[in-house]
Amino acid sequence: MKKETSGQGSDELIPTRKSLIDRLANGQDQASWQEFFDTYWKFIYGIARKSQLADAEAQDVVQDTLVTVAKLMPNFKYDPAVGEFKGWLATITRSRIVDQVRKRGKHVPLQPIDDNSTNSNDVVDKATQQFDKLWDAEWNQNVLEVAKARVRRRVDPQQYQLFDYYVTKDWPAQKVADHFGVHVDHVYMAKHRVSEKICEEIKKIEGNKL
Repeated sequence: MKKETSGQGSDELIPTRKSLIDRLANGQDQASWQEFFDTYWKFIYGIARKSQLADAEAQDVVQDTLVTVAKLMPNFKYDPAVGEFKGWLATITRSRIVDQVRKRGKHVPLQPIDDNSTNSNDVVDKATQQFDKLWDAEWNQNVLEVAKARVRRRVDPQQYQLFDYYVTKDWPAQKVADHFGVHVDHVYMAKHRVSEKICEEIKKIEGNKL
């Protein structure tokens, strides 16, 4: 299943709930697999691109990762003592990225390496270590973006704009107040209320993830 990189697909990475995991064990549940694909393809594609793969290679990583997940999912058992689904998916994705690198016929690091090591195993080891850091950072960033998107849909539009301009765009509080024609106290209040709701949403999301 390949997806055009310029258009469709979910903009949000929503940590997979156990109910979806359970449904995916049934290989015939096409609706659940489509939900999984729509949720994760863009995230996996982005990781592959940031691992210095070309567009076509990144799309192959998406397809190969999902094919592997489909084959292994019937035997996947969530065990908190072993690790999260996130880590399991990361291991599969990393392997598919390394496969793409090796298909080039030369060893290219997934991320820039600062030393001059020419040993192919060293290159892959260093690259996979850097991949782990990239995966965690991107996953956490996407969780934050999901939380912000959910809060934005629920709060007063102007309140969210005040927060967005002050916190995200880093405008001075007085400039934000003047721009929207409100007292500066409203800006501070919007920051407090929206930030609080985002933190609550992150806790909910993380509580539902595997």
